[in-house]
Amino acid sequence: MTGQRPSALVTGANSGIGLGIAERLSRAGYDVAINYKVGEAEAQAIAKRLAAANGGKALPVYADVSDPKDVAAMFEKVLAEFGKLDALVNNAGMQVFAPILDAQPADWDRVIATNLTGCFLCTQLAGRHMRERRSGAIVNIGSGSNKIPFPNLSGYTASKGGIEMFTKSAAMEFGPFGIRVNCVAPGAIDTERTKKEIAGFAESWARLTPLRRIGTPEDVAAAVQFLLSADASFISGQTLGVDGGLFAQPRWPEADYNL
Repeated sequence: MTGQRPSALVTGANSGIGLGIAERLSRAGYDVAINYKVGEAEAQAIAKRLAAANGGKALPVYADVSDPKDVAAMFEKVLAEFGKLDALVNNAGMQVFAPILDAQPADWDRVIATNLTGCFLCTQLAGRHMRERRSGAIVNIGSGSNKIPFPNLSGYTASKGGIEMFTKSAAMEFGPFGIRVNCVAPGAIDTERTKKEIAGFAESWARLTPLRRIGTPEDVAAAVQFLLSADASFISGQTLGVDGGLFAQPRWPEADYNL
């Protein structure tokens, strides 16, 4: 990558954690492709802002990551614009709240298709390109539900647990080609979506988190940037929790940290 800007594709990058990742990578000198499914105007505005602020290229690119044809068209556009792809961040995801006994099969399918199948489709195409270049790095965005089941989110929990194991499989298969694959598992993160979903989100989750605060998209983005960088050149197949210790703690009776 000497003498040429590295390039990255971030899925679901026009809001929340994905936007934070795209912003950080752009500041770090990457050409960034900003994938979106909805919000074309927002994606266009983000791309213009990042290019103006940081130089290089910022490409808004539409795709429903659960659709193989959309994903193929997205990769074609990204490679045509950048000439290569050094990094992929599989961030696009969704969730539907419902108890298992009330969950609709269509909702289950949408969650699995977006979160898990989308990760597979993008990883497959990125892997084929990176194999030819004998280098590359992929980071999949998991969740605290990689380890801890979330009630009323069975589809989301299943998809994120699947992403962690898919990460390990991809790391094993891609390693001989010089491609690293890792997972970042955020805890409670302050985004517009989480603010809307739960009243008092920050306060309630901060009380449960050992560091006594919730995370920010920038916290997650910093971990992603590290795992994509040469500083993580011997790290693959791993899941890095970015959760302030939230999902590492046991539940002990009468302990000071059980608040």
